[in-house]
Amino acid sequence: MAKPKSALFHNYDAGDGVVYPQSTLAKIAGLTDFYSQRIDGDTFDQHLPALAEVEVIFATWGLMRFDERHFAAMPKLKAVFYAAGNVKAFAQPLLDHNIILVSAWQANAIPVAEMCLAQILLSLRGYFRSARHYQKSREMTAKSYHRPGVNGETIGMLGMGKIGTRTRHLLKSYPLKVIAYDPFLTDDRARELDIESVSLGQVFERSMVVCNHIPDIPETRQTLNAGHFGSLRDGATFINTGRGAQVVEADLIQVLTERPDLTALLDVTDPEPPTAGSAFWDLDNVINSPHIGGTIGDEVTRLSDLVIEEFERWTAGQPLNYQVTAKVFETMG
Repeated sequence: MAKPKSALFHNYDAGDGVVYPQSTLAKIAGLTDFYSQRIDGDTFDQHLPALAEVEVIFATWGLMRFDERHFAAMPKLKAVFYAAGNVKAFAQPLLDHNIILVSAWQANAIPVAEMCLAQILLSLRGYFRSARHYQKSREMTAKSYHRPGVNGETIGMLGMGKIGTRTRHLLKSYPLKVIAYDPFLTDDRARELDIESVSLGQVFERSMVVCNHIPDIPETRQTLNAGHFGSLRDGATFINTGRGAQVVEADLIQVLTERPDLTALLDVTDPEPPTAGSAFWDLDNVINSPHIGGTIGDEVTRLSDLVIEEFERWTAGQPLNYQVTAKVFETMG
C-alpha cells in the first residue's frame, strides 16, 4: 500500500525550540512520502507542483489560513496534524472542507499547568506579597501577615478544559481543596476530578488563589469584573494564564490599586503587551510575564511526538484522541 504524500507547513522563530528536529523529520519520512521543504504563506506558490498529491500536512506555529485557492492546489488533502495548541486562526476553513484537524493542545497544556502549580504554591507561601514588602521595608516584618500554606487551603479554577484539568491533577499531591466554575462541567466529571462545582462568584469569594483557564470565545469576553476581584479574600492571588480578553482590565486595575494586599500574576493581557500607559506596568502588586506559559525549549518535541502518534492512529483506522471537530472548536480558547 502506497504511503500517503505529506508536506511540512510552518513559519515561526525557532528560538524557543525546534518542533520538528531532524530525527522527527526522519520519522515522518519513514511513515510517509514526505516533501520535506518547509512551506508557508509566502512560499506556497513556489511548491505548487509538489502539493497536488499531498494528503497530509504536518504543521506547527505559523500555519497559514487556507482559502479556496489553496484547497484547489491541494485537492487530495485529507488531514492536518498541528503540533501546537491554539487553532483559532486557521481551523474554520479546514473544518468547512471536512479536512481532519488534529491539535497538540493536550501536550501544550502540560507546561501551562506546571507554571500554574508553581505560582499557586508560591502564592500560598506568601512569596509575592512578602517579596515586594521586603524590597521596600528591608525588614523581616515584611512577612508579618497571615500566609496560609498548603494544608487545607482552597484553590479556585475558572474553566476545566485541558489546562484546568491538568492543573487539578498536579494539585492532587497537596492537601488542598479545589473548587471550580465551568458551565460545561458535569456532576460526574466534577466527582471524577474531586472538585466542587460552584458559581463564578463563589470561586472568587472562597479561594486564596484563583486561576483563569476560561476559553477565549465571544461569550466569555469581559466576564471577570470589579465585583469578582473586589470579593477576593485578604491576600489572595489572581493568576491569568488563559486570555486577557476575559478580564475587564480597568476593573482589575481599580481593585488592585485599592487593595495592595492582592496579587495579580498576568501571563496574558489584552492587548499583549499592555499599552505603554497601562497601570499594569506600575502597580507593585502586578507581575507581568510575556506569555511564557506555553511549550518552550526541549519541551516542544512533545508537540510533534503527539501528532505523529495521532497520525499513526489515523493510518491504522483507529479513533483519534485529539481531533478538533466543529463541536470541539466551539469551546476552544
